[in-house]
Amino acid sequence: MDFSILPAVNAGLNATATVLLIVGRVAIRRGAEQLHKRLMIAAFGVSTVFLASYITHKSARDFENTTYNAVGLAKTLYLLMLATHIPLAAAVPVMALLLIRFGLTEQRERHRRLARWAWPIWMYVGVTGVLIYIVLYHFNPPVLPG
Repeated sequence: MDFSILPAVNAGLNATATVLLIVGRVAIRRGAEQLHKRLMIAAFGVSTVFLASYITHKSARDFENTTYNAVGLAKTLYLLMLATHIPLAAAVPVMALLLIRFGLTEQRERHRRLARWAWPIWMYVGVTGVLIYIVLYHFNPPVLPG
C-alpha cells in the first residue's frame, strides 16, 4: 500500500486543527461557550486523526526520517524549529485531554489557567508542523553527489 500521500494529509490535518483553535478562541472571547466547546473538541478530534495518520506513515517507512538537505543557516533554523516542535508536540495531547476534562466538568478556573499556556503551544505545534512539511516536501534541496 502506498502511504506517500500521508505527509500532505497530515499537513492538512494540522492546518485544520490550527484554524479550529483560532475560531474556538474567538468563540470563547465572544461568549459563545457551546460553540467554543464544539470547536475545541473538533480540534482535538482532527489532531487525533493526525496522530494516527502520522504513526501509520512513520511505521510504514520503518520510522525512517526524512532528511532536510540544506546547509548553513537554513539547516540551523530548520533544526531549531524541529527541536522545539517535537517536545511541545508530545505535550499537546496531555494538555488537550486535561483542558477537555476541566472544560466538561465545569472546572473553569483550572481550564483557563492551563489554556493560557496550552493554546499558544498547540498553535505553535500546528503551525510548525505545516512549516516542517513544506520545508521537507517542497523546499528540500536535492542531495548533492559526493
